Amino acid sequence: MTKVSPELGEAMQAEAVLPVSADVSFTSNCFPKYKLGPNNQILEEPKEEDKGPSLKEVVEEETANLTEQHKRLSVRDLASKFDKNLAAAAKLSDEAKLREVASLEGHVLLKKLRDALEALRGRLAGRNKEDVEKAISMVEALAVKLTQKEGELIQEKFEVKKLVNFLKQASEDAKKLVNQEKSFACAEIESARAVVQRFGEALEEEERNSKTSKTQDVEGLVEEVQEARRIKLMHQPSKVMDMEHELRALRIQIREKSIFSFKLQKELTLSKRAEENRSRLYILEGSESLGSVLCVRPRTDNAPPLSKCSVQWYRTSSDGSHRDVISGAERPSYAPEPFDVGRILQAEITLNGQKDSVTTAGPIDSVAGLQSHVESLTRKSNTEFSVTICQMNGQDYSSHSTHVFHVGKMRVKLSRGWITKAREIYSTSMQLCGVRSDSNVAAKGLFWQARKGLSFVLTFESERDRNAAIMLARKYALDCNVMLAGPDDLI
Repeated sequence: MTKVSPELGEAMQAEAVLPVSADVSFTSNCFPKYKLGPNNQILEEPKEEDKGPSLKEVVEEETANLTEQHKRLSVRDLASKFDKNLAAAAKLSDEAKLREVASLEGHVLLKKLRDALEALRGRLAGRNKEDVEKAISMVEALAVKLTQKEGELIQEKFEVKKLVNFLKQASEDAKKLVNQEKSFACAEIESARAVVQRFGEALEEEERNSKTSKTQDVEGLVEEVQEARRIKLMHQPSKVMDMEHELRALRIQIREKSIFSFKLQKELTLSKRAEENRSRLYILEGSESLGSVLCVRPRTDNAPPLSKCSVQWYRTSSDGSHRDVISGAERPSYAPEPFDVGRILQAEITLNGQKDSVTTAGPIDSVAGLQSHVESLTRKSNTEFSVTICQMNGQDYSSHSTHVFHVGKMRVKLSRGWITKAREIYSTSMQLCGVRSDSNVAAKGLFWQARKGLSFVLTFESERDRNAAIMLARKYALDCNVMLAGPDDLI
């Protein structure tokens, strides 16, 4: 057995292992582990199972899903999906380039390692030489495997390039579709604005024409009346009768034109109010009628949150000349009550001294059949409604049992079986109105102050019962010369 001195071993090691460039990059943190099998074949150790699919598989699966679903997706979503997959494909292409560089560097390393082993085989003998020959055969086998991997890498690079080109074309098509849809939407918006503007101009022109024709008709009517009087003084009965018929026809025409003019003015007012609300930061949601709840909502994301603002509701006249404060209505939600029928509601939002307001499109409408229902109830001496008590004297009421709310011609009573919670005749200290908070059952809620120091918040079974009870109690109280309203309401 040949003995090698330490100095010779160090010199051989320095000659056999050549220095590696510092800028060489490897795709993995360690070399793969190989074993030498029979007939000097290289066997790879089984690799650990991948934790997930490769990036290429993810891109291919996502592309297939997009191809199947592009008809159901919106154009904007489709463009976004294609952009994401394009970025993933670019990333996959970069990784393929890195693997190509690593493969090239692997060839260089294997060649250097084989040259070093050849040089070492010429200097050794015996068993060490056999080991070196085995190592050379392993290096040659590794070179063959590396060549096979290079072929696979070239094929994969070609497929990735095809996928990138396909996604680029798809992304450009999606962007074209987005721009086209955007231009169509802008054209439709401009067309709608032009229609609204023409409609407003037509209404204003019709209003001016109606006022002019109305003035001319009144002047002509005055002249006709004077002529009729003169004819009547001249004792010409036949002509007087003809003039009377003409006057009657003129009155009918004036009445019809007045009705038409009123309708036009109402439509013009609604159009102007809707145009004003479009420029506001907030909007009103909900049906503008009894039995509903109106809620203030931000129109845009730039609007300050309502939690930082103060809100106050008002009742305004149809022409907007004056408005009355609805006391206690200081929440973003408000349920209209019978007092609000025929009035326009307005919510004023205040933040740091800056005010903004939203107004209903028209007066609050009544509910069909409510008036006839109240008239049928007035034929009874006493009407009963099933209610539950939510609050008593401003405090939450623990029991949710059913009570009976009696509305009579002389007094109002709240009882449960034989137990009477409150019973009072109609007086100036009594108050009754709809609940003015943003609770979930505001449309069914009623505030009743029997006397000073005793108040209830009642919840009815339906909005119709709540509105009927308010209208019935106010009618009976008015018969007793008492006007029932809410706290601090202007009557």
